[in-house]
Amino acid sequence: MKDMMGMMKQVQEMQAKMQQMQQDLADLEITGQSGGGMVSVTLNGKGDMRGIKIDPAMLKPEEAEIVEDLIVAAVQDAKSKVDEASQEKMQSIAGGLPLPPGMKLW
Repeated sequence: MKDMMGMMKQVQEMQAKMQQMQQDLADLEITGQSGGGMVSVTLNGKGDMRGIKIDPAMLKPEEAEIVEDLIVAAVQDAKSKVDEASQEKMQSIAGGLPLPPGMKLW
């Protein structure tokens, strides 16, 4: 019974940490770039886009397709950085909780 109480306490602590982590991720801003910095995209830790910057030299009608590709690449770069930051936060939270192999919390 003591073990069950201890486990319940760990679960409650983890829930509080998860809520804090979700708030931290919402506040986190990560920028991805492409084209040597010609295009940059900023996402929050949940993957929502917060901003985009395009070098004015890229804003020519004949460059539209290139700019579109660079935007996609910058979003993918930012998204992969968001995923990495999320995984790091999850590992720090779940570090003390015994989980079955292969089980993911996020």
